[in-house]
Parts: sequence; C-alpha cells; structure tokens
Amino acid sequence: MTTINLPLAGQITPYTLAGIPIPLARRDAKSFPRVVFAAAHVVADPFADNDPWLTPAIDWERTLAFRHRLWDLGLGVAEAMDTAQRGMGLGWAEAQELIKRSLAEARTRGDALIACGAGTDHLAAGPDVTLDMIIRAYEEQISIVEAAGGRIILMASRALASAAEGPDDYVKIYDRILSQVREPVIIHWLGEMFDPALEGYWGNRDHLKAMDTCLDVIAAHAAKVDGIKVSLLSKEKEIAMRRRLPEGVRMYTGDDFNYAELIAGDEVGHSDALLGIFDAIAPAASMAMEALGGGREAEFFNLLDPTVPLSRHIFKAPTRFYKTGVVFLAYLNGLQDHFAMIGGQQSARSLAHLAELFRLADQARVLSDPDRAIERMRRILAVHGVG
Repeated sequence: MTTINLPLAGQITPYTLAGIPIPLARRDAKSFPRVVFAAAHVVADPFADNDPWLTPAIDWERTLAFRHRLWDLGLGVAEAMDTAQRGMGLGWAEAQELIKRSLAEARTRGDALIACGAGTDHLAAGPDVTLDMIIRAYEEQISIVEAAGGRIILMASRALASAAEGPDDYVKIYDRILSQVREPVIIHWLGEMFDPALEGYWGNRDHLKAMDTCLDVIAAHAAKVDGIKVSLLSKEKEIAMRRRLPEGVRMYTGDDFNYAELIAGDEVGHSDALLGIFDAIAPAASMAMEALGGGREAEFFNLLDPTVPLSRHIFKAPTRFYKTGVVFLAYLNGLQDHFAMIGGQQSARSLAHLAELFRLADQARVLSDPDRAIERMRRILAVHGVG
C-alpha cells in the first residue's frame, strides 16, 4: 500500500491507494455490442514560445499517439469536439489541421473508427450575423471534412443560437445542411451546462419543447442522420428522446453522469456512446464494452459503476471546465509528460478538485501505474506549496 498526503475536505489528509489498475489489452470494436466513440483531447506543446491564452501550440506526436491508443482499445475517435477544447482554446484553423492529421493516421489502420466535428466556430456570433452566413459557415467546414474523407459530427452553433428568432430558423438551417451532406451525420445537441452560449438551442429553453423541433428535423432527414448525441446530463430526457427516434437512427449518449445504465439500456432500447469521459477512462470503457458484448452484464457494471463518481466530479459545474480533469488524468497516467493545456486551461480547476479527482481515479481503478501517479501528483502538490 502507498500513501500520499492530499488536500481533502479542507485539510491535508493521508490517503492510501487501494485500486488495482485495470489492465490494458488490445480489443476489436467488432466484439462490442454498441458503437462507441471517445471524444479525444489534444496535448499541448509546453515548450512552444507562444501566448497560451491566445495562440494554441499542439504536440502533434503525443496527440496522435493518444488516438492510436483509443483505436487499439477498440474505441472510436470523435475528433475536434469540445473535449479537444473546440471553442475554448482550439480554433477552426487548428481544428482543420487536427482533423486532417487524425484522418491520415486512421487511414494507416484497418480498424480506425473516426468522425469529425464540423460547425460554425470560425463565425463569431453577433448582431450582424444572418442565417445565410451561418449556412455558408457550416458548408465551409463540412466541405473541408468531406474533402479529407471524414465523417461528420454536426456541431451545435453558437452563431445560430444567437441569431435564431425561433424554432423555424433552426429548421431552415438544418434542412439546408442535411440535404447537402454526402453521408449520414451525427447531430450534436450540446446543452448549456457544457456551453452557456448554447442555451435555448432548437429555439426553446425548455428542453422537452426543443426536443420536438429536433425530432421533427431528424424525421424529415432520417436517411441523412446516423444518430444524435445528446449532452443534457439528464437520463430521463435522453431516454424520452431515444424512444421517439425514427427506426435506424441511433442515440449516442453524451451523458457523462449516467452513461453506464444508458448504454446497458432497457427492454425498449439502448444508447450508443460518444463521451468525453471515455477519453479519461478508456481501458475501463473498453473492457466493459467487451464484457457487455459477451453477455456479462454484471461485469460491465462492476467496471463502469466505480467510474461514475469520478466522471461526475470531472464534469461538475462549471461543466465546461471538465477538460482540465481529462487532461490531468492523462498526465497522471503517463500519456503526456506535463500538465499544460492550450488556452492555459490547466488553471480552470482548484488543487482541491484535482486531489479529489486523484482519489476517485484510484477508486475507479483507472490509475494505470499508481507509483507514477503518486510521483506526478506530488509534483503538482509541490507547486502549490504542499509538501
């Protein structure tokens, strides 16, 4: 047993690690009963001479190596999404390069599932933005992803949330875009808890009324919609929407609070997965999906249930700062040599938050090498004056 002093509950407390790390093992997604994407983070370059709040610098080698790790575990990569700090440090120029590089890496393998975010984030929201400008912005990003051979995740638009006067404007935009895409897309409904600028998406602050508009759009274009990722952190709303989807349209859970039970499903149906937390707990997610595919539901829950408190902590309000926890866990697990983020976002969570994350990660068995994790946690504590 190894013990470390952590700032927990307002005081320095000895904590003894008890988790037995989940072993890494290469897996084939064909053994999984669900389609599973992990929204992947980017690794910053800490040696670049840049202004971190203004100009992102990316360590491309480590960033792409992490994608291969996800593919090795049988997980798909949801590229250039909010987990990659899209709109919070990662601009469209960098997202384009990330998408092109990741798609090129995917082509070197025969087992790489990948889909890429296309939105309007190069168009700043403002009073002069028109619906036609939003359409052109979507078309520009979609054309870049499609030209690179990528599959589309149709991201929610801050510009549209600002410019739309009601549900009809959303219908107009999505009708236009969905009628033009080459292959079926995954629509992304990102709730305001993840991005406050998206409050009232689909033309209504009431999620159930907004859902009606979204479902109408999907029903009108079901052949062009592979599925919808819903990130509202409400299992009840996700299940209600899942039961109303047209046949053949998938529900991809984006609920980082309730993913285990939503993926397992009920007598009526289940959710597939497109989750930021699966970046952080990839080995557990991979082993759990294999267990579910083998009919071992108890093992599935035994693996994932302990990760839920960790995920709820990482995604606690303000939820948009969850990326800090995702990258911190990557640092603890040796997937990058530093705790630095583009946009300086490593400062978005407190030392107390990170200490509790460490404890919960141990409980969830997702610290791959406890000795290394302790050594790295002690570095962070030392920076904050904790001996």
